[in-house]
Amino acid sequence: MSAVRKLYIAYGNFLFRYRNYIFPLVLLAIVVVTTPGTTAPDILSTLVGIAVILCGQIIRAAVIGLDYIKRGGINKQVAAESLVVTGIFAHCRNPLYVGNLLILCGLLIVYGNLWAGLAGVLFFYLSYSAIIMAEEYFLAAKFGGEYHDYCSRVPRWSFHLAGLYSTLTGNRFNWRRVVSKDYSTMTTWMISLVLLLTVKESNMHTNWPMPLIAVISVIAVIVILALSYSIKRLKKSGFFADI
Repeated sequence: MSAVRKLYIAYGNFLFRYRNYIFPLVLLAIVVVTTPGTTAPDILSTLVGIAVILCGQIIRAAVIGLDYIKRGGINKQVAAESLVVTGIFAHCRNPLYVGNLLILCGLLIVYGNLWAGLAGVLFFYLSYSAIIMAEEYFLAAKFGGEYHDYCSRVPRWSFHLAGLYSTLTGNRFNWRRVVSKDYSTMTTWMISLVLLLTVKESNMHTNWPMPLIAVISVIAVIVILALSYSIKRLKKSGFFADI
């Protein structure tokens, strides 16, 4: 193994452990050091960005609802009890990361700064590639030929479309599992979206007074957090116990 590959795998393992802190900080840094790409109302980029975010969330929901795989590892380290090759994982090896990347791309599109967007997409793509390389190294060592055979059949980033319709329609979709397992992700991107729209709106030459924009944003964040807290309470009460 080359020194560069070892370094990239080490970087991937580091990100796997601290990505929940690093990625939001990087997104925040982009907003702090740059400005939205336009000072005029830009509905198109906002709508396109939200559409991309929803595509990412739909992919995540399909993965979790049909055949969930734990991506949190053990003690924040890469780990896997078994090799999951069914559900959406029969068509893409890393659909959850594809969904994550689309969500991040969508947020950057909403922000509307071209150069900040390109830099952000490049950073997140290379970072997820490093995480994937670290996971592949672990999985190849643990599952050997079984994993190599899986890699030869299923692409890393793109989707193998053959049989996808049967996968989507031939399995029961567990919406409770989606809500239970992914509400924190949805909470994060929805709050991020509200904050980005607030920054963008405050930078535009509109007739909306800044205090009103701030009030609307605070109310939106409170509603999102209240919904997230309600789901958390339902989860603790056993509402999702049958999943």
